[in-house]
Amino acid sequence: MPARARVLVVAGSDSGGGAGIQADIKTVTALGGYAATAVTALTAQNTEGVFAVHDVPADFVARQMAVVLDDIGADAIKTGMLHRPEVIDVVGDICRRRPDGVGLVVDPVMVAKGGASLLEPEADRALVEALVAQADLVTPNLPEAERLTGVSIHAPDAMEAAGRRILDLGAKAVLVKGGHLAGTRIVDLLVTADEVRSFESTRIETRHTHGTGCTLASAIATGLAQKLSLADAVARARDYVAAAIRGAPGLGRGHGPLDHGHPLAPRQPVS
Repeated sequence: MPARARVLVVAGSDSGGGAGIQADIKTVTALGGYAATAVTALTAQNTEGVFAVHDVPADFVARQMAVVLDDIGADAIKTGMLHRPEVIDVVGDICRRRPDGVGLVVDPVMVAKGGASLLEPEADRALVEALVAQADLVTPNLPEAERLTGVSIHAPDAMEAAGRRILDLGAKAVLVKGGHLAGTRIVDLLVTADEVRSFESTRIETRHTHGTGCTLASAIATGLAQKLSLADAVARARDYVAAAIRGAPGLGRGHGPLDHGHPLAPRQPVS
């Protein structure tokens, strides 16, 4: 059996199972990869919001990463909720020492779907200096892109401007996600030093979108670990997320989870 592409996910736990480490593991597995994890925080949350956060000590986050990389290794690293400057610093330090060819996807998780802050205000600078500056890809939504750059985004041209500013911070590529803009179409822009590539899809009207950002970033990281091109990894990840939204199980009273397992679901026999 060929070895599965290995993705080390460094992120927080979502007790509701729709986002964070839980969504990451499901996504990587569904797309044929192998997921290992370093948990940065425990959250008490459900579809209605985040009710409490219990931090994991920074040195223990680093220890989780170090022992996984020493034994299992990784073909890509994906970061999500890091919450505090001291955690960001140790994660950044380990990522700087990753072997050549191990891609780094940074999902700058700052605010939960329900509005709760998932990144301490003083951690913004640490995130930029420790992780964005060395990322192969950063995947901000519009509020995160605005917070990282100071650019007010109300149209696709401002998305490109924000993406270019994030490139100036050191990232090799930026996927600026346009889901917060109004309209029946969702436009995401992949910005690199060489080109700007647009990905468009029809908006799916639903409240069941919890964990879409985590899911998309982990799906892209899996593609990069499997040696897909960046554009192909983004395209496949967007298709995966769209199908997961369409198949959402309808759980909870708030922003419900996706169907992460849809590629693995048994096919119904044709009558």
